[in-house]
Amino acid sequence: MPSAPGLPGWAHGLGFARDGSGFALLAACVSDPAAPESGFCRQHVAVRDVGAEEWVLRRSPLPEIPATEGVSANLLVLGPGRALVEEGSAGPGGRTWFTRDGGRSWRAGDRRTVGTVPEIPAGAVLTTDCAAPAGALPDACERERLVVVSPQDGRRRALARVPLLGAHPRPAEQPEPEGSWWVSGTDPLSGRPAVAVSRDGGRSWTVGRLPSTATGPGRYTAVAVGQDAVYAAEMGELTGGAPVKNGMRALHRSSDGGRSWHRMWTTGPVEEPRTLMGLPVPGPGGRVEITGELSGYGSVDGGRTFTELKDGTHYVRRTPLGLLREGSRCRYALTADGVRWSEFRLACGEEES
Repeated sequence: MPSAPGLPGWAHGLGFARDGSGFALLAACVSDPAAPESGFCRQHVAVRDVGAEEWVLRRSPLPEIPATEGVSANLLVLGPGRALVEEGSAGPGGRTWFTRDGGRSWRAGDRRTVGTVPEIPAGAVLTTDCAAPAGALPDACERERLVVVSPQDGRRRALARVPLLGAHPRPAEQPEPEGSWWVSGTDPLSGRPAVAVSRDGGRSWTVGRLPSTATGPGRYTAVAVGQDAVYAAEMGELTGGAPVKNGMRALHRSSDGGRSWHRMWTTGPVEEPRTLMGLPVPGPGGRVEITGELSGYGSVDGGRTFTELKDGTHYVRRTPLGLLREGSRCRYALTADGVRWSEFRLACGEEES
């Protein structure tokens, strides 16, 4: 992946398609501490076309905004040359802009869900909206549903068949490398954490309960598929010890694609890792890494024991090119196997370029 440290501002959204093309949202802000109301942020879109050796700036559909408002737009890459940019509003009426030609032109739309689809097509993103009360904001939503963002037009459509995982399922936006889609939630009977997997594009789902020891509700479960195992990190508030923002209650492992699960790590009040930023990083032969709030930790026995890593903490998420590691400002890395990382930089500013 080519670096582009000289891009303007800073990157707050980054995504890739399977062919290596990508989009980045940038913001360059100007402010005066003596008159903060006069500050503004100019927004940009950078694009890497398939096979290109450099990133180029293309017209952004996002308007210039007052610096006091903050930057909150969202980027969804929907396949080669296709992307959806959403303004910060979480409501169904929030504005969106869709491109199918690498950001050369944009078509305006909104976040409303229209109709249903029987399956998740290649390039789509899986997310949620509020089903009851319809159109409610996240804090007021009583029941959510799975929604597919289409790579054909950027519109949202409800997925016809969904797993039974309680009122607030949380899907992974992207499929795992072998094509499986994962959603986490709660088992309706026991109320304990559960995950569901689909291997036919969302036409059918298999739900599996995790061997959790937690007695209270969790937040979600972060799933990552490796070469020889699937890891599911159970997230939620921890009991005892120093308070943390991204508590990991337990790490579960499956060697049969999610049909059965074994709890490998149960988090206590002191022993690390106690937190997780994004996804576990699975590697071959029982290797798995956990990127925490203060440090990273590695295991070579499937998550039974961990040692502290030297390279600190990162946020990790899934992309069609592999796992993306977001480190300090402007520094990124991609891995397809959980071992070898390809590093690159975007929008570093003069002092970091």
